[in-house]
Amino acid sequence: MARIIGLSTVTPQNKFAQPYLKQLAVEYFGRFIPRIERLAAVFDHAEIDTRYLVVNEEWWQREDRGFKERNDVYISEATVLLHRAVEKALDQAGIAPQQVDNLIVVSSSGIATPSLDARVINTLKMRSNVRRTPIWGLGCAGGVAGLARAAEIARAHPHEITVLAAVEASSVTFLSDDVSKKNFIATALFADGAAAVVLAGDERADAEGPEILDSMSTLWSDSLEVMGWNVVDSGLEVLFGVEIPRYAADLFRPEVDCFLGKQGLQVKDISEFVFHPGGAKVLEAFESSLQLPPGHLKASREVLRGYGNMSSVTVLFVLDYILSNRPRRGSLGLASALGPGFSAEQLLIRF
Repeated sequence: MARIIGLSTVTPQNKFAQPYLKQLAVEYFGRFIPRIERLAAVFDHAEIDTRYLVVNEEWWQREDRGFKERNDVYISEATVLLHRAVEKALDQAGIAPQQVDNLIVVSSSGIATPSLDARVINTLKMRSNVRRTPIWGLGCAGGVAGLARAAEIARAHPHEITVLAAVEASSVTFLSDDVSKKNFIATALFADGAAAVVLAGDERADAEGPEILDSMSTLWSDSLEVMGWNVVDSGLEVLFGVEIPRYAADLFRPEVDCFLGKQGLQVKDISEFVFHPGGAKVLEAFESSLQLPPGHLKASREVLRGYGNMSSVTVLFVLDYILSNRPRRGSLGLASALGPGFSAEQLLIRF
């Protein structure tokens, strides 16, 4: 058994309204992309009102930032966000940093060696023998996959405390020399944030909270070019294809049926859908594929509206939103996210 006993979400201090970010993007890309006003409608159709970024307006006014400068900002800002998220989640759970036995940190928007987990162990003054697991490269799927791995550790070590933390600073990956349409679209969606989850095994007498029952991973063959990063001289170049909503619409349902079927369940047995809001079109594809009545993805839409797509972090914001609305005790939740690979991650939760 693995139970969630603490969950926190944090954002950077820089809050931007979507229309203002649209204005900045149009002014910049308008020099390179003809009829930019037509493409700019993606900002309006994204169903996003506000986003939080670790960088401010001045970041886009310089066009000569190299990979090192971007990555230095990623390391410093991600460490601060990570510290805040883990500290807040531990406080909620009534656990001291020195009581943490296992720490998993998920991130894909920069590179850090020593890894971010080592840095936050130092800033929070955790024990020197904490088991560390840094996970990189899972992108938007990282939150669900990381929580699944954390649950496995909690079940394997039922008397210990395990922490999963996810942090992304996608805004620093913006490449001024990439004037492609895909980079413009990325500026309409992505944002920054962090979240942390504290889990306890069944030998902890104080363990009360949602239980993680099972998980499943799917990797579709010959789909490596659908989503991810291209590493170029100036940094990380965004890669995502138009096929993503199609995968959600056509290929996702069989994976859900397979996963739930292992537990003798069907989609109709799920009360709460903890879905990563990769974008408005992806959520629409999920609804169509699973034949969900209106309102079933409200939590995902509300998080998308208030925060944008924070990659791996976003699904944990959705889980926090659902928990804050007190789901019925004993009800079932399905968490899921699509990510690079191209892949899908699923998690079954009992509230």
